Amino acid sequence: MTTKLLTALLLGTSILGSAGVACAQDVTLNIESWRGDDLAIWKDKLIPAFESRNPGIKVVFAPSAPTEYDAALGAKLAAGSAGDLITCRPFDKSLELYKKGNLADLSALPGMENFSDVAKAAWQTDDGKASFCVPMASVIHGFIYNKDAFDKLGIKVPETRDEFFAALDKIKADGTYIPMAMGTKDLWEAATMGYQNIGPNYWKGEEGRLALIKGEQKLTDPQWVEPFKELARWKPYLGDGFEAQTYPDSQNLFTLGRAAIYPAGSWEIGLFNTQAQFKMGAFPPPVEKAGDTCYISDHTDIGMGLNAASKNADAAKTFLSWVASPDFATIYANALPGFFSLNNTPVKMEDPLAQEFVSWRGKCKSTIRSTYQILSRGTPNLENETWVESANVINGTDTPEAAAKKLQDGLDSWYRAGK
Repeated sequence: MTTKLLTALLLGTSILGSAGVACAQDVTLNIESWRGDDLAIWKDKLIPAFESRNPGIKVVFAPSAPTEYDAALGAKLAAGSAGDLITCRPFDKSLELYKKGNLADLSALPGMENFSDVAKAAWQTDDGKASFCVPMASVIHGFIYNKDAFDKLGIKVPETRDEFFAALDKIKADGTYIPMAMGTKDLWEAATMGYQNIGPNYWKGEEGRLALIKGEQKLTDPQWVEPFKELARWKPYLGDGFEAQTYPDSQNLFTLGRAAIYPAGSWEIGLFNTQAQFKMGAFPPPVEKAGDTCYISDHTDIGMGLNAASKNADAAKTFLSWVASPDFATIYANALPGFFSLNNTPVKMEDPLAQEFVSWRGKCKSTIRSTYQILSRGTPNLENETWVESANVINGTDTPEAAAKKLQDGLDSWYRAGK
């Protein structure tokens, strides 16, 4: 063989080898999502951080409008044109996709060990044997308060229910502020920021929630009725006309400084930071007496899964393992204060109000909203009925006992535990 021929063969082999490597690395992953408000965060922070660690894998974040996401995703999956990575809503929407074979089983994905059973529950089969989305973030419930108002009135942050109502009484007697900004017109506020906020301290979080699913407890049991009784006590503190007050009305009353306390979800932090011209703080749902174990609604909100039909499954799994890492958690949680990492590795929050919320994980037990897993699959829908009854109790049109009975009767009409 001549030297020229040998050189040509070696050069050709080198070129082919390089091309082969380039093809193997030249992967573009597309993410489906409803969170268009996150677009800048993905483009400017998350994707560059991943791509710098994984050269050759490119990522494109392509959100749909929130109201169109489910239908658009379903159509894409049916047509075989959906992205490699699917942003997952919690519980039944994603479970349905898994059952249809649209989402891959990620139980063995490196990084899934970084999440607790509570964190993974929103994206698992009912028996917990298969996990199909990586948990990304949760929202935490509690109360946001106007620090300036508290300082002016000499009110200390309440830790017990007696202290909570004493604070409300003091704010009402002074007359400068509406004690608490929450309306009942939109219904869901009364349940989400009311019943599901304070309830876990009564039904002991996961203990009660799982017992309800198993049929070992009923909504007419004292621990499920008592939160309604506390809600009924809120009525005198919500200000005139709260029955006609919408969710945006409540937000405005608080951020304009007209109300002292706001029953909250942590998703308010970003907006309130831009609108409120006063110092804010937050406290968890008060317990019955000092020293009691506290429980918080640390509700699973968003995850990410693998399109089972993806042609780039290996690269997608590399990305998902990064989503499961403390590195992703730190970037994501600080870019979106109020949407907290579900990773077992604690994330130090740069935003002080967000850090206050997430600090409760260190002293309280986390749970999720009682109606979200399994119990709202039938008709009547327990989640939606809880909205209605929570508002009715606050408005005074239903007693706590009557509300609980309506909910349990509705659940009994279609749900049988274990069947």
